[in-house]
Amino acid sequence: MSTPLRIATFNMENLDDQPNEQPGLTQRIAIMRPQLERLRADVLCLQEVHGQERPNQPRDLAALSTMIQGTQYANYHVAHTKTANNEAYDKRNLVVLSRFQVLNAEQIKHDLTPKPSYRCVTADPPENEPRDVSWERPIFYVTLDLGNSLTLHLINLHLKSRIPSNVPGQKINNYTWRSAAGWAEGSFLASLRRAGQALETRILIDQLFDAHIDSLVAVCGDFNADSDSVPLHAIRGRVEETGNPDLALRVMIPCERTVPEPARHSLLHLGRREMFDHVLVSRSLLAHYRKTEIHNEILPDESGAFRTDVKFPESDHAPVVAEFLLP
Repeated sequence: MSTPLRIATFNMENLDDQPNEQPGLTQRIAIMRPQLERLRADVLCLQEVHGQERPNQPRDLAALSTMIQGTQYANYHVAHTKTANNEAYDKRNLVVLSRFQVLNAEQIKHDLTPKPSYRCVTADPPENEPRDVSWERPIFYVTLDLGNSLTLHLINLHLKSRIPSNVPGQKINNYTWRSAAGWAEGSFLASLRRAGQALETRILIDQLFDAHIDSLVAVCGDFNADSDSVPLHAIRGRVEETGNPDLALRVMIPCERTVPEPARHSLLHLGRREMFDHVLVSRSLLAHYRKTEIHNEILPDESGAFRTDVKFPESDHAPVVAEFLLP
């Protein structure tokens, strides 16, 4: 008897419920709830889920709770990133909804890699001392009990976007840089954050394989990078890169490789197809792999002029779901 397992990832694009917000939560639910239902996910990794404040209550995920009312996910186990006060973050929480019991949930941020130090060279006034560069979000590591003595090691990621990081004195406003060199340094800092968190993720994956080389591992989320970029190469750990065949059992495989290339995209930017959202799995999980779906049939391109969020209640990311058949 085999058990189907569908693992999905979806960047909800700033899911929130604020007064006078446009588009409002009701408008977003009308379009996004059917997207969630179509996934039929047993395990759902979400990014950009905002927290909501309520009188005399800890900040929680009220908007998400409203979104999933009446769906299969309403009764799922929930794990999400939390502040030191044990409440949801105000912005961009990582969330796991699971049909399976959550055994453990852990946030990892500079626990496996120290903060790199860097001194900006275009800062105005000049920086005399290096400063720490930190990731924007933690790695969210969850273990799930799949039954039959099987454990899924699930990593939910949201790496730094390609938007350049701030360089002191180099911004005229949010959209205008004082110099091309300042913009270039901001882009370098963004890349440093993205690649640095990918390194910390790879170290975590290696620790899982050190414990059990046949671990069932899935890394899901918005990587803000395609499969041939430095962060993805770091996490995948291909033998072509390491040159070491003894590491072959530690390679992570992007499931979207089985999707025909014309349909292999989860984001549109100025008409260009980008694959930023991924489900990467270990060889032991790949043995049970069946297919991947990318629900991008009506994915909007919000990057053009005058294409504001008001016109697009949906997310600008397409959901991605990988299906497996477990023994």
